[in-house]
Amino acid sequence: MMSDIIDKPEKPLDDDCCGGGACAPCVWDHFYEQLSVYRKQQRAIAAAEQADIPQEQAK
Repeated sequence: MMSDIIDKPEKPLDDDCCGGGACAPCVWDHFYEQLSVYRKQQRAIAAAEQADIPQEQAK
């Protein structure tokens, strides 16, 4: 069971990024990392829900 489910991350605002390329990590790096975690969690949740559906109902 997943105990640390996160909400879908919100995209940074246009003025959240300086555009200089020198920030490490950039706000976009953080966003894409969190989005990846979120998507993996959503796939795992969907797979778990599919596993709970009896085969007759899944057709």
